[in-house]
Amino acid sequence: MNILILNWRDVSHPLSGGAEIVTMEHAKRWVAMGHTVTWFTSWYPEAKQKEVVEGVYIIRRAGSLTVYLHALWYMLFRGNAFDVIVDEVHGFPFFSPLVTKKPVVVFIHEIAGEIWDFMYPFPINVIGKYIEKHYFRFYKHCLFWTDAESTVHELVERGIPKEQCIAIPCPIILDTKFLDPSSLFLGKNTKKQNDTNQYLRTKNQELRTKNKEPTYIFVSRVVKMKGIEEVIKAFSFIIRSQPQAALWIVGGGEVAYREKLQRMIADYNVEKHVCFLGKVPEEKKVELMKKAHILLHASVKEGWGLVVLEAASVGTPAVVYDVPGLRDVVKNEKTGVVLSENSPKEMAKQAILLYKDKHRYAQYQKEGNVWVNSLSWKDVAEESLMWLEKAIVP
Repeated sequence: MNILILNWRDVSHPLSGGAEIVTMEHAKRWVAMGHTVTWFTSWYPEAKQKEVVEGVYIIRRAGSLTVYLHALWYMLFRGNAFDVIVDEVHGFPFFSPLVTKKPVVVFIHEIAGEIWDFMYPFPINVIGKYIEKHYFRFYKHCLFWTDAESTVHELVERGIPKEQCIAIPCPIILDTKFLDPSSLFLGKNTKKQNDTNQYLRTKNQELRTKNKEPTYIFVSRVVKMKGIEEVIKAFSFIIRSQPQAALWIVGGGEVAYREKLQRMIADYNVEKHVCFLGKVPEEKKVELMKKAHILLHASVKEGWGLVVLEAASVGTPAVVYDVPGLRDVVKNEKTGVVLSENSPKEMAKQAILLYKDKHRYAQYQKEGNVWVNSLSWKDVAEESLMWLEKAIVP
């Protein structure tokens, strides 16, 4: 197949995120399986207008917003050269069905909804929500591809037939498996107690990598919609019960917002316990996740929440808000905790309970690793490719 991907950014863009990384993981495997992939995206300063990255032909034009118009122009003149178009949605799509009769697969990581209010001021938020509410009618004949079943449910609510939707989970990209899968017990439930005790005895070396004092970690872009303010509030409750606890904040963000958060931290009188580490190399991120005890995530909404899996791969369970994406990537009371009430106080309560319950903590570590190892990029790339083929030959 000759595949065209439309995405407002590519993996090398300074503002790219998990969505672009996941897209490239699929695309480079499609290339390895003998297909041709072109990725039409926005240009950024010092970027090449054309280059090949891991076998994927990248074309860069215009900016992150004007690229939508350039993409329509490109499809008008070159669209017939492709067998299928992957129209990737970030808030709103490329409206590719308006200019092509070629099969279109809509790749949507999450339906933004209330995210517009967290990320953009008036009137942009209102305009964004209005467009998002109505654009689905242009795609009712298309196949939809997303990361989580929660998003499938939202698509169905917006009039997309369920049989036209597929949820394909995202494995971790880093090779950071906490344990060898062959060392895991996969037998009957009646042996779980003995197995966990054995696990604790034989994995002391891994357990000793954890910080001596209770350490909580937030890993994401430091923006309001990712729930960092909720996590800081939760930590202000945690510190009352665990005076020696620490919170590590890992991820880049705008200076003005970080300054606002630092004022908030000072108001809660926890500045001596909170450490802003900024955006760090992947190896450092893994090291920090491994040393921390629990990952806290309170995002408004996620497409999948890949960082939760990354933390699980190095033995760090998560306590998360019950929102699309996070409720899918965390298996509640098995690999972590999905809160029954989305509030900082409840997050703090459940995080402390999990930290204190060493037996349950060890079970979550073990089951989290099983979950991580059950997902492979080979399998999911084959599944996404079959979905593209289905679009061509229904």
